[in-house]
Amino acid sequence: MPRVDSQKFYSSAIDKYGITAKGVNWHSKESQKMRFDIILEILPDDISSYSIADAGCGFGDLYLYMLKKKMAPKEYIGIDSLIDMYSIASERTGCEIVIADICAPRAFPPDGRGIDELPSADFYICSGAMNVLESFETHLFVRNCFSSCNIGFIFNVLHGDKKSETYNYLTTEQIEQMALELGVNSLILRDDYMEDDITVMFLKEQL
Repeated sequence: MPRVDSQKFYSSAIDKYGITAKGVNWHSKESQKMRFDIILEILPDDISSYSIADAGCGFGDLYLYMLKKKMAPKEYIGIDSLIDMYSIASERTGCEIVIADICAPRAFPPDGRGIDELPSADFYICSGAMNVLESFETHLFVRNCFSSCNIGFIFNVLHGDKKSETYNYLTTEQIEQMALELGVNSLILRDDYMEDDITVMFLKEQL
């Protein structure tokens, strides 16, 4: 069973905080931006030449932040499993947003808006969406995003060996083991920006 009910977890936050960082269960707008900044530092400087898929895109905040920083990708595709996120992100970004369960990519939900396969993109990015997954879901999420990217997958997760009934923590050793199992060509780790957080890049080829 999932660690939490994602629909209730996010819908209750939206109801309480609206379309804000806390509305997608970020601790604060500042912590969200800090994680975005690390992602942008890891991405190539010429990101306008590449396509990006935002796995667990929420309200589309990452794309809007990239626009603000003048680092818009060649193409942006948002992916989320929740109808609320799909509707809001579509309106806010004006980009293609698709509904998919990244842990099990198949038609979902049965209303014609789901997809059978995850879209291909040069880079897959996930900021925060894995923090409430179970361990096996995290492995599926990472594997599916990595297999769908052309160049690399960048993600952040809670870092360490803490045990929580709500949140999902990964150790450096667990991340390195996942990279080994997936045949990652190059691994980048950044854990110098916030306590109990890490940003990771799995590369299929050297940049």
